[in-house]
Amino acid sequence: MSDEKARPGIEALLEETRQFPPPADFVAKAAVSNTSLYEQAENDPEAYWAAWARKLDWILDFETVLEGEAPDFTWFADGKLNAYVNCLDRHVEAGLGDKVALHFEGEPGDRRTLTYADLLREVCRAANGLRSLGVTKGDRVAVYLPMVPELAITLLACARIGAIHSVVFGGFSADSLRDRINDSGCKVLITADAGWRRGKPVPLKATSDEAVAATPTIEKMVVLERAGVRHEMVEGRDIHWSDLIDGQPDECQPEWMDAEDVLFILYTSGTTGKPKGIVHTTGGYLTGVSATTRLVFDLKDDDVFWCTADIGWITGHSYIVYGPMSQGATQVMYEGAPDWPDCTRFWNLIEQYGVTIFYTAPTAIRAFMKWGDDFPASADLSSLRLLGTVGEPINPEAWTWYHERIGGGRCPIVDTWWQTETGHIMISPLPGVTTLRPGSATHPLPGISVELRTEEGEVIDEGGGYLALNRPWPGMLRGIWGDPDRFVRQYWSFWDDKVYFTGDGAKRDGEGYIVILGRVDDVISVSGHRIGTMEVESAIVEHPAVAEAAVVGRKDDITGEAICAFLILRDGFDHSPELRAEVQDFVGRKIGRFARPKDVLLTADLPKTRSGKIMRRLLRDIAEGRALGDVTTLADPGVVQSLKDRYQAEG
Repeated sequence: MSDEKARPGIEALLEETRQFPPPADFVAKAAVSNTSLYEQAENDPEAYWAAWARKLDWILDFETVLEGEAPDFTWFADGKLNAYVNCLDRHVEAGLGDKVALHFEGEPGDRRTLTYADLLREVCRAANGLRSLGVTKGDRVAVYLPMVPELAITLLACARIGAIHSVVFGGFSADSLRDRINDSGCKVLITADAGWRRGKPVPLKATSDEAVAATPTIEKMVVLERAGVRHEMVEGRDIHWSDLIDGQPDECQPEWMDAEDVLFILYTSGTTGKPKGIVHTTGGYLTGVSATTRLVFDLKDDDVFWCTADIGWITGHSYIVYGPMSQGATQVMYEGAPDWPDCTRFWNLIEQYGVTIFYTAPTAIRAFMKWGDDFPASADLSSLRLLGTVGEPINPEAWTWYHERIGGGRCPIVDTWWQTETGHIMISPLPGVTTLRPGSATHPLPGISVELRTEEGEVIDEGGGYLALNRPWPGMLRGIWGDPDRFVRQYWSFWDDKVYFTGDGAKRDGEGYIVILGRVDDVISVSGHRIGTMEVESAIVEHPAVAEAAVVGRKDDITGEAICAFLILRDGFDHSPELRAEVQDFVGRKIGRFARPKDVLLTADLPKTRSGKIMRRLLRDIAEGRALGDVTTLADPGVVQSLKDRYQAEG
C-alpha cells in the first residue's frame, strides 16, 4: 500500500524514562539471567516450543510440532497426553504427594490445606462421579462455582475424563449463564448454594435454577453446599456434591487425549453483544502455560504463589489451575473481597502464608492506593520476592506505588500482556533479565513475535499502532465454538495477509519497549489526534488528588470526539469545580491541550465487575446519553444509574 494512502497509527503521547534493572541478588538466583533464551527461540521457534512440550508427560510422543496455515494451525497434533495427569499424577509419582498444592482461605475465615496427594484423590472421586452421571469424552460441563477448591477440582476432573469444561464466572446473571450453556450444549451444570462476598452469601443455586429453566441440554445439576443457604432440589435432576463423590473410588483411569482435542471453552465478550466461546486445546495450551509459569514468575520449588484472579476468567484457568499445577507449585486461593472484613485482608494473607509471588490486577492496585499506605504497612510483606500485574495496562503511578509500598523497592514487577484468546502470557519482562520501565510490558517473550501496524497494515517500527501477532504460538485459540466464520472474521481478517489482530493498541520506543494502550475501540479521535485512553488515564492519576480514572470518548460537533473523565479521589480531597478545572489543566500540561478532558466527573465509585474490571462501555453510554447496557455483571449495578444522574445534572 502506498505511503500516501497509509493512515497513522495511535499517537504516542507520554514518555517514561525511569529504569529499574533486575536486582543483583535476584539475578544471581534467577533461572534465566541472560538473553540466550531469546536468541535460541528466535533461531528456531518450533524447536524452542518442542523442548518445552517435552517437559510434559506424553503417553504418545509427538513427531510434528507446528502444521497448517492461518488461521488453522495445529501444535503437536500426533501426540497424546492428559492435562490432569500433568498437573497431579506425575508430581505424586515423583514423590511430591505431601507437598502443599493449595492453601485455601474462605472469606468467613475457614481454611483448608490440600496436598498434591489430597487433590489427586479428590479429583479422581469427582471424575468417577461425573462418569456415573454419564459424562464422557467430548461432553460439555458448565461450571458456576465460587472460588473454592472444588472449582479447581471440577476442572481437573473434567480434564481427567476428557470432558470439556465451560466455566461461567459466579457474578454472571441467569440470562448470561443460560446463553453460555445453550451455546455450547452443556450436559451437566455444577454449582453451589452460594458463595461469600463482603460478608454476605451470593446465591448461585437460585440463579442456576432460573437459567436451567431454558436450557434443554442440561440433564443433571450438581450442587455444592458452601454457604448454608436454603435452596430447592429438583428430584431426578439435582444431586448434592457430597452424594456424587461419597463412595467413589480414589482412582480413575485417565482419558488419553490427542494434543488437539478440546480442553475447555471460555466465553469472552464480543463487540456484537453475543459472547464468544473461545476454544483451547490440550497439548499446545498446556505447553504455553507451563513454560510461561516457569519463566515469567521465575518459579522455584519452595515458592508460594498467589494469583488473585477468579478461575472464572482465563487468568485463573492459566495461572491458578493449569500453569502452576503443571509445575507442582504451592498456591494460595482466597474466596472473597480484598477489603473484607477490612483493607488489610490481602496483606495479612501474604504474611500468614509466606507468599513469595503475588500476581494481581492494576484495578486492585489502584484501589489499594486509594485506601492508603497504612494497610499494607501493617503486615510483614518481607516474604515477597516477585510481583506481577495482569488484566489491563498499568499506569506508571500505580506501578511505582506497587513497587515501593508492596515490593519494598526490592521486588521486580512482571507486567504481563495476554488475552483469553492467546491462552498464556505473550509480552512480559523476564525478571532476571529485563530492565523494567513503569507502565511498560517491555518485550515479547522468547518464541513470541509481534508487530505494530497502521490500520492499512503498514509495519510501524517506532511509535503507536495496532498490535498484531505475526507468528503462531502454542496456546493460541483454535476457534470460536460453533462459529468458524466469526473466528476468521474477528481475528484474521483485519489485514489481507491473515495476521492475527489482537484488538489492542500499543506503542514501541526506539529500544523496543512496548506499552499497551488498551483496546482500539477505546481510541479517541480529537481534532485529528488519535489518543489512547490509557495514556490520558495515566496522566490523570499522577495528580495527587486522583486515586483512579476511567476515560471514554463521546461525540462532539467541533472536535469529532471529546474526552470524558470519571475520577475517584484519594481520601482527604473534596469534590469541587476548582479541582475539576485543576485536573483538566494538569492533563493539558502533561500531554497537550488537545488531550484535556472536556468533561470531568468526580465520583465515589465506578461501574466494575466483581473481578474489578471497569466497564467502560457503560461509561460511554452515560457520556452519550444512551440507554444503559447490561449491568448484571457489575459488583454494584446501582453505581451506573447514580453516575448517569450526576452526569446529566452536571452536564
